[in-house]
Amino acid sequence: MLLPGVCVTAVESRPAGGGTAHAVKAVGEPSEVSANPGARPFGARLKAFVALTKPRVIELLLMTTVPVMFLAAQGVPDLWLVLATCIGGYLSAGGAAAFNMYLDRDIDALMDRTSQRPLVTGMVSPRECLVFATALAVGSTAWFWYFVNPLSAALSLGALLFYVVVYTMILKRRTTQNIVWGGIAGCMPVFIGWSAVTNSFSWAAVILFLVIFFWTPPHYWPLSMKVKDDYERVGVPMLPAVAGNKVVARQIVAYSWVMVGVSLLLQPLGYTGWLYTAVALVCGAFWLKEAHGLQARAKAGITGAKLKEMRLFHWSITYVSLLFVAVAVDPFLR
Repeated sequence: MLLPGVCVTAVESRPAGGGTAHAVKAVGEPSEVSANPGARPFGARLKAFVALTKPRVIELLLMTTVPVMFLAAQGVPDLWLVLATCIGGYLSAGGAAAFNMYLDRDIDALMDRTSQRPLVTGMVSPRECLVFATALAVGSTAWFWYFVNPLSAALSLGALLFYVVVYTMILKRRTTQNIVWGGIAGCMPVFIGWSAVTNSFSWAAVILFLVIFFWTPPHYWPLSMKVKDDYERVGVPMLPAVAGNKVVARQIVAYSWVMVGVSLLLQPLGYTGWLYTAVALVCGAFWLKEAHGLQARAKAGITGAKLKEMRLFHWSITYVSLLFVAVAVDPFLR
């Protein structure tokens, strides 16, 4: 197992499906980019630092934060508070992502999916990345403390530390349950959004936290099925890399049913009305149709492009977006 921060000697890896083997530089070895400062123009460097924050992932995190603020306020929350929470959330999640790239730079260099990340290409040095990540972590905590409230600041810092230490450093390279328990960090924006408005917790926040918790494995495992050769190459025991498609699909279906069931608890507890429930039912039904379809194809021994595992991955993003839009809109119709 490759430990975070340990340099990897030059190795050869073979792309999935065969092909010509290609050499990968040792992590920390000067690349053509880092060895030639002229190859690192300001614009490209700026884009590289933005890439360290994984902005597309953060879009999804904010998508679960802002609607919860509307639900907590039972209407339109203070717009400055929403902006402050989004800025703090971006800084915090961006810091966690940058720490992740610093710690995983050894395996990122060996995986096709991550081979163009800034530390692998040399556009950003490991030292620069570590300083950048630390600045974002400290800055986001201070921002939340001053502009939002101490509870949100503590939750934000806790989510960052959980993602970096528990998921990246402990779980990711040791267990097939890495994404299950590591996904807790991705659930924390729900608590942060609620606490930003109320400076407290509630059962509504707990339910939405659990929705994201049970959503994460069936969201990520289809993508892992698609790129399992990458995980096999670097020895990361993501479930699809160590178990067959039938096993993975069966677990996807199990998590999906629990997720849909939990999502329907908000109305009985009095937090939402008919709109949210209707959206949760329709979107949940379509999700279960896709999950069972994937399981049927896996049971039939279908592999490759015909497995269509990415259909569920793409739908999972649409599902959570629609569900949380309903969370935000529902208070206005009650």
